[in-house]
Amino acid sequence: MTNDRDWVGLLLLAAAVLATGIVYLWLVPRSVSAGEDTLAIRYLVVGWIPYVLAWYLLGRRYTSPEALPNMRTADAGLALVLVSLLLSLGLDAWGFTPEQVPGAHALQAIAIFVGLALLGWGLGRRSSALAAG
Repeated sequence: MTNDRDWVGLLLLAAAVLATGIVYLWLVPRSVSAGEDTLAIRYLVVGWIPYVLAWYLLGRRYTSPEALPNMRTADAGLALVLVSLLLSLGLDAWGFTPEQVPGAHALQAIAIFVGLALLGWGLGRRSSALAAG
């Protein structure tokens, strides 16, 4: 039975990685090259779902906490995402658009993806402990 669960977990992980790759390697560049920036932003945000799911599945599969872990990793990830979004929106509202200051917005984008990875990993680790206990 665990062998079947391993295959299902691997298939879900492969599907999440594939969906993330399709969004960020095909849909977003195609939208940007076509000049449809609002569509590209929508694809970026929709792409967060399979990205977080992939990290969740990695955290669930490759961690085996002996005790119930706290939620600090997921909390820190969520805080990093929210603060980075607010900083990026604040920069844009103050007139520092991504075209004028791409480095600042790139730093915010990296922080958002790191935060999403931490969120998914923390939730996966916690659910792995709950399933084992």
